[in-house]
Amino acid sequence: MTPAERAIDVLLIEDDPGDELITREAFEHNKIKNNLHVAHDGEEGLDFLYRRGKYEGAPRPDLVLLDLNLPKYDGRQLLETIKSDPELNHIPVVVLTTSSAEEDILRSYKLHANAYVTKPVDLDQFMNAVRQIDEFFVQVVRLPHS
Repeated sequence: MTPAERAIDVLLIEDDPGDELITREAFEHNKIKNNLHVAHDGEEGLDFLYRRGKYEGAPRPDLVLLDLNLPKYDGRQLLETIKSDPELNHIPVVVLTTSSAEEDILRSYKLHANAYVTKPVDLDQFMNAVRQIDEFFVQVVRLPHS
């Protein structure tokens, strides 16, 4: 099995049910065979990453799609935590957010985000963006095995 054929585990950390639904639909519509896991706030995201509580048996994600504006811990705090932890810092993090503010973009890259994608408001464009993220991180680049 080549790396491009291996299904990867993607963790979406997203509090907006509509954006979660669109992302799920994009995975299904684009026939993305990867496993999509969802955490609905920053605390749940950390629990998944550290395999705590109900996520004790969770797989280590191969890719994180991270919203910036989250309850409990915001995406910037999560990004900083992920990229400063030797157990997690190898996981690519794509910031997928509504913010197109220059300070959010700059801060995310300073915190070592692997990519910054502003969520398109158009449904088709959003689904296309998710497909392109998947194609790039699964078919183009090589990911370390978690």
